[in-house]
Amino acid sequence: MSTLSKSAPPTHPAPRRVGILVLPQFSNLGLALVIEPMAIANWLSQRKLYEWSVLSIDGEPVQATNGMIAPTRPVSNETGEFSTIFVIASFEPKKHAKNRKVKAWLRRESVFGAQIGGIETGTEMLAAASLLDGRPAAVHWDNLEGFQEAYPNVKATTQLYTIEPRLITCAGGSGIIDMMLEWIGQHAGSELAAEISQHLLHARIRGTSEVQLARTDLDAAPMNEQVSEAIRLMQESVATPLSCEDLAAAVGLSKRQLERQFKQYTATAPLRYYVSLRLATAHKLLQQTELSVSQVAAATGFDSLEHFSRVYKTKFGCPPSRDRSQSWEAPVMRQRVAAPAAAG
Repeated sequence: MSTLSKSAPPTHPAPRRVGILVLPQFSNLGLALVIEPMAIANWLSQRKLYEWSVLSIDGEPVQATNGMIAPTRPVSNETGEFSTIFVIASFEPKKHAKNRKVKAWLRRESVFGAQIGGIETGTEMLAAASLLDGRPAAVHWDNLEGFQEAYPNVKATTQLYTIEPRLITCAGGSGIIDMMLEWIGQHAGSELAAEISQHLLHARIRGTSEVQLARTDLDAAPMNEQVSEAIRLMQESVATPLSCEDLAAAVGLSKRQLERQFKQYTATAPLRYYVSLRLATAHKLLQQTELSVSQVAAATGFDSLEHFSRVYKTKFGCPPSRDRSQSWEAPVMRQRVAAPAAAG
């Protein structure tokens, strides 16, 4: 009696296990942009390429900045559960960076072979855990100055993201899509990554060499060469401010000409613009570093602590000593950007 052999079903590699640690006041958009490309990858492949778990240290629900609540499970005491771990954080990075339990868990998982990724200020958790020493790290432009001051051993960059076999960093925002698609392409194929990109209506996958598209005051309006150069000099001499006369001479104008052109292109006087630029730097250093108020004042060119405090309070509505946390409720330094041209 003969028996008919049945062909064995095709075998597939086990799903890649991904842990997503969210910290209080994280970006709900960031969480969605991490998960959605993996979900689409599973759908297009008609099999489970990825499995993910949203984590917190204690397993309690975590609130995002927009008020959404993310249910979580606690991180495990056992190592090796995840191939990749993403840390998503947005506000209060200084507070999170002091969490010894988070840092110890990340270091332990890294030692046992997990790829560790930081998204937005989640990258600061990796730096605080000493995982980024000597390595490049993509840092959001709004946190770059504070990050460089707090972690001088890390090579902070304005790239959208970095990907290494054991480390990932991402500045956040739309760059998360590019980072996730590049990451998926590395182990599931560039063709699948491109197909996911099409489903997300993402025109193209930006690479690791591309920098953040942050607009600055220089983009606020068309400027002539002298005004642009004067602003560049201001940015380079925040700690030792130049006089209006020295600025004018450096760009080949008289003081009156510089004031007139500044008024034309920025709608403000050069010295007022300069003070605003220095206060913007002070604002970041106060919220993002442990520098004392007097150190921040000196770093931004204010010789008198009393004068600095008075000017700062006028600008932000509180003294600098009360603006030490980068939280959702803290004062905000708005960025001047050019309005889009109206459609004809």
